[in-house]
Order: sequence, then structure tokens, then C-alpha cells
Amino acid sequence: MLKADLHIHTQYSFDCSMSFDEVIASCLKRGINCVAIADHATAEGGLSLKLKAPFHVIVAEEVLTPAGEIMGMFLKETIPSPNSVDETIARIRDQGGLVCIPHPFDRLRPSAFSRSNLLPILSKVDVIEAFNSRSLMPGASSRSRRLAQTYGKPASAGSDAHTPGEIGNAYVEMPDFNGPADFLKSLAQGKIIGQRAGLTVHFASTAAKFVKHTPKE
Repeated sequence: MLKADLHIHTQYSFDCSMSFDEVIASCLKRGINCVAIADHATAEGGLSLKLKAPFHVIVAEEVLTPAGEIMGMFLKETIPSPNSVDETIARIRDQGGLVCIPHPFDRLRPSAFSRSNLLPILSKVDVIEAFNSRSLMPGASSRSRRLAQTYGKPASAGSDAHTPGEIGNAYVEMPDFNGPADFLKSLAQGKIIGQRAGLTVHFASTAAKFVKHTPKE
């Protein structure tokens, strides 16, 4: 069985400074043997880590749209961000990827899909992230899980880690898979295990943003 943390960031995200070596070390320490690297606005982190990691790496990306962030999974190249909802979904499909909606209903995140924005495109969605460790609103996860169950969508989970200590805060125990279609079948059989990370982890993201955007003399 895999322990799959299906939402992790790396130094390729604007709000994260976590290196590949730190990701790998933390995964090995916590028994995480499958990850989705979903950096903001780029798939390069996932593409690079896939060549180095001794475990499954799903190349993903969080693409910003006017309605909220869409995660493309099993990507081969970066999708421009920001982008429209329709164009983002089309580009994911063109790569043979899967459409995942990360952290829906989290009203504390401007990048989260609301119900009114999500329902019109739900037929084009493959996966709903039903548990995100960085969501500060407990109701968001329960609403996401109910939505996935109601509409028959496989439910994923991820730590949304931006620091090494967060990796493995949420994961899915699931059978091994081979490719996107098989992944969906395995995910549907999975068991979500997770805990919320708390408020302090967000300070690390804020610090990373500050450091990355501070001009160097």
C-alpha cells in the first residue's frame, strides 16, 4: 500500500523555500512513498523531483483562475498561470492529466473555489481534495468530503506542506497504481488519514514570500 501525500510544495513555489533534499528526507522519515508536487504556477518542481526521488512523484501544479485554484495532476509541462477555468482544464486534458480541486470551500483562502463556482464545472473535475492540513476551517474539509461522496468523485488528501515538518500531516493509504486512470481507481479505494497543521505553519510561508521578494543588494 502507498502512503500518498497528494499536495506538497517545494522551493519552486513563491511562498516556499523547501529543497528537494528536505522533501525526500522528510518523506523517507515519515514513510510517505508517494507525493504530488503541486507548486504554484509551475510544474518544474515536480518534473525535477521526479528524476531524483526514490518514490512515486506525481507532477502537479496549482494554476490560479478567476474562480479559484485548479490542480493539474500527471502533467508533462507547466500551464500558464493565471489562466481561465476553461483554458486551464483544456490544457490539463491536452497533457492527459487529471483535474483536481484543492482546498475547496476554505473561505479564509482567496484562492479556494466556492460552491457556486465549483458546481458548474464539476462534471469536468476528476478529484476533490477532501482534506487539506493547512485549512484552518474544519467545516471546509467535511463539506469537501460530502461533495465528493454526493457526486461520486474520488477524494484526495494532502499536507499542503511548505516546510519539512508538515509532510505527512495528511495522506491517503491506497493501492499502487500505473498512470492517471489507474490512479483514480486506487484513490477511490483509499483511506484518508490526516491532522490539521495549525496556524503557525502559515508564518513560514509568509517569511518565504518576504525573503524571495526582498531585493538583493
